[in-house]
Amino acid sequence: MSEFKFACPVCGQHITADSAASGTQLDCPTCFRSIIVPQAPGEGGSTLILSATQVSKNRPIPSEGSELSHLRTPKNRGSLYFVAICLLAVSATSTAFLCWRGELLINALKKEPEEKQSNPVYPVPTGTSWTLDLTQAVIPQSTAAGSVHGTGYFCERAILRGGVLSLRQGKIWPPDLGISIHLFAQQAEDLSGKTIVVRPDRRPPLPEIVIRWKDEQSQPLTEHIASGYALKLVFGQAADGKMPGRIFIALPDETKTFAAGTFEAVIRKPVPPKTQTTSDKGGG
Repeated sequence: MSEFKFACPVCGQHITADSAASGTQLDCPTCFRSIIVPQAPGEGGSTLILSATQVSKNRPIPSEGSELSHLRTPKNRGSLYFVAICLLAVSATSTAFLCWRGELLINALKKEPEEKQSNPVYPVPTGTSWTLDLTQAVIPQSTAAGSVHGTGYFCERAILRGGVLSLRQGKIWPPDLGISIHLFAQQAEDLSGKTIVVRPDRRPPLPEIVIRWKDEQSQPLTEHIASGYALKLVFGQAADGKMPGRIFIALPDETKTFAAGTFEAVIRKPVPPKTQTTSDKGGG
């Protein structure tokens, strides 16, 4: 085997090696770099000094942790996508809930005016007026209207229960405004075709008058009037559970309550008196 020389590619040190060492790896005796012995020249080859090749650094092998980290990247992205979708779903649900609450609030706000509209305020009629002189009283052919406790009144419902005639404004009890006349009759039919006239100077016993209204807090209030009023009440003939009639009434209260016009009262059975118990009689 023949020897040949080659140079270190790093520091240029000349190194002698046997041709059998071609392709092997060794460390430069000067710079201690790992180099690869070049291929020995053939016989009659170039006399130039060959240069060895520096051993390239091995590519670092990723650690297990780094590989797992690399492999987990898609999973992390999937998790982020899942979280994003969940957040969007929660946001959509919250938005829907807020819209639902907003719609309920809007409906509630819309409903309030409707409830107020169900209790209209009527003007005081101009065709008739308060007077205690029945010779000056006018009974129009329109539905009974007037003023109760200083507020415009319109008879929306008339009920004749026994001997009590109630002319009400309002759909529920107690009414917003009302005039009740307690007549001397046991049954509504006893009043059929009758005319009742009461002048302010007439002495008792007289039908009792009750006026009803509500204060600013919608609390019901009443006032009873036993005398000093003017009343003309004309009943028609009862038929099909109803009693038509005409009325003029003027009361001596401070607000000068009055009403005049026509009505058609629904006949209701009178409320039976409560049965007297043993304790009411004073027994044991």
